[in-house]
Amino acid sequence: MKRKLAAGAVLSATALLTGVIQVSTAAQAAPTPSAAAQAAQQREAVLSVAKGQADPLAKALALGGQEKLVAKDAVVDANGTRHLRFERTFAGLPVLGGDLVVHQAADGAVKSVDKAVTEQIALPSLTPKIPADQASAQASGAVQATVGITADKDESPLKEVHQAGAAQLVVWAADGNPRLAYRTTVEGLRADGTPSSQLLVTDAATGEVLSTHEQVQTATGTGKGVFVGTVPLTTTQSGSTYQLKDTTRGGQSTSDLKNRTSGSGTLYTDADNTWGTGTVSSGQSAAVDAQFGAAATWDYYKNSFGRLGIKNNGVGATSRVHYGRNYVNAFWNDSCFCMTYGDGDGNTHPLTELDVAGHEMTHGVTSATAGLNYSGESGGLNEATSDIFGTMVEFSANLASDTPDYLIGELIDINGDGTPLRYMDKPSKDGGSADSWSSGVGNLDVHYSSGVANHFFYLLAEGSGAKTINGVAYNSPTSNGSTVTGIGRTKAAAIWYRALTVYWTSTTNYKGARTGTLSAAADLYGAGSAEYNAVAAAWSGVNVN
Repeated sequence: MKRKLAAGAVLSATALLTGVIQVSTAAQAAPTPSAAAQAAQQREAVLSVAKGQADPLAKALALGGQEKLVAKDAVVDANGTRHLRFERTFAGLPVLGGDLVVHQAADGAVKSVDKAVTEQIALPSLTPKIPADQASAQASGAVQATVGITADKDESPLKEVHQAGAAQLVVWAADGNPRLAYRTTVEGLRADGTPSSQLLVTDAATGEVLSTHEQVQTATGTGKGVFVGTVPLTTTQSGSTYQLKDTTRGGQSTSDLKNRTSGSGTLYTDADNTWGTGTVSSGQSAAVDAQFGAAATWDYYKNSFGRLGIKNNGVGATSRVHYGRNYVNAFWNDSCFCMTYGDGDGNTHPLTELDVAGHEMTHGVTSATAGLNYSGESGGLNEATSDIFGTMVEFSANLASDTPDYLIGELIDINGDGTPLRYMDKPSKDGGSADSWSSGVGNLDVHYSSGVANHFFYLLAEGSGAKTINGVAYNSPTSNGSTVTGIGRTKAAAIWYRALTVYWTSTTNYKGARTGTLSAAADLYGAGSAEYNAVAAAWSGVNVN
């Protein structure tokens, strides 16, 4: 028996008073100017229920007297089942690795819980041995020591460190050994002009660096021109001029940085509502790519999952083009809620390919949901999630000028020989990515360890063996020699999205990803269904058993 999810939750006043959510489904309506407000109201209504249950759930989960739950997100199924996502605090301090998802029946009964870590939080003292200013200096010093060095193939070396913010006292629990720590953000600049914002966690007793995470996600490429061709754009008329701002998609807009590396840029305007020429000599051409990429990403998530915007709150992102000079990169940054594109070599090759846009903005979706740590196996899952949905945005848009495929960054020619950045059917074809899981896969750069999940998704969607799709030849093997029959990319993506938003936590690894996607497949199509069995077979095909 197949079970379907609601396109959205409709909450009554009675439901909010009783804490029981009444859910109904409706056909997906076309975007309207009020969609953002409606989405924000619905999300706040669902979150209000989660907030109201935080204390009783903490007691039901036998958390300690100093622990509290803080509501982060909530998903409600058509049958009233709730999936409430919480962060955790200890003595008022954020617990990194304390996130969890509580799955409740419609009547509020707890069905199961997914925790980032299972260990109890207990600290001998809340007094740090290292003062905050020293911790901040140590964090800055740790980043300064990496100047000129990079371990990430998609990042240029760090050029300079600007400043370290104030160190915040936290509880570090992500490695299963809870301890008092500091969280510090260190700003800087990479050699290619990319801003750097590194989030470091250091032991409050020893100063040891426990975790470091680059918050500016990048995808490197050398574009060959403007990619989307002639496309429709929804704009806003203001007086006698038009603005490159789309009020039907949360007010998302595109601005011109005019080769600067900071600021929000200048919103694009035009007199006749005809934008760009398709050539890089017109600065508007890159803006058309960016605006369309943001719209295509919005539309994919909305039409596929009922998600309104990256944070599911009806707010559109800002795109910024013409960043820096000769900047061969593009990046998403949560702090400005913006997507930024450079102009490439000689300022003549904008990095505005469609799957780049979908990939980078999906980092924002991951941050707003599971929050997968950007290291180890969870980091590979984070990167693969962006590859998967960047690919799905490309298939959804179905542009003649950018034929949909399972190749990542195929048009930007990053290698200079016409080959793509990554291959989903056989990831090892790029020379470094993993085709299947092994005990050391978590030690790889996240762009290489992502190969396991990319390969899984391809197998689940299309199956193993040789085939040609949209004129591109693929030949996907399995690690165990099995034959996998695909279920189609739409179902595969639905299962991945369900796992990301409902079951996974910040520390989910490949074993947990298998468990989460099987739960998602059972929710969507039924335990023991062909889709459920295909998920199990595809994971076994990449040695995740």
